[in-house]
Amino acid sequence: MSKALPARPRLTTKVKNAFALVVSRYNGEFTSALEREARAELLAIDPVATVETFEAPGSFEIPLIVKLLAERRQYHALLALGVILEGETAHADLIAAAITNSLQQIALNHRVPVIHEVLLVASEEQARARCLEPALNRGREAARSAVAAAQTVQAIMTA
Repeated sequence: MSKALPARPRLTTKVKNAFALVVSRYNGEFTSALEREARAELLAIDPVATVETFEAPGSFEIPLIVKLLAERRQYHALLALGVILEGETAHADLIAAAITNSLQQIALNHRVPVIHEVLLVASEEQARARCLEPALNRGREAARSAVAAAQTVQAIMTA
């Protein structure tokens, strides 16, 4: 596990950015913190950006909502935010693999960055470290990745 967040990107374009956060409400203590940190970081980087939140009941439903938003073609990046706690069965691994594959396909098919921050963690302690504590906050990391990826895609598409 990396113990460092990526550097905050600088805006290189004058495009009015739009970002969509797709947030699982399952494990809400953690996912709400991911959402809050992602939104705050996106607006710290780009104060005039549009940031919209769309709720999913659980992490498994995130890819469908991301796909529907990608089809709108109005967002520069989509952020998938969720927390899956491992249990005693393979269920969490199956859910995480399905989400990962689906999100990648959506990004490739729709040519829009989809930032995957649906975390598969072994314990609530790991979830707290990644969602509630500033040093490793994956919501902040997702926002920085979204801005950087969106700028790269915009540069390629307009070149």
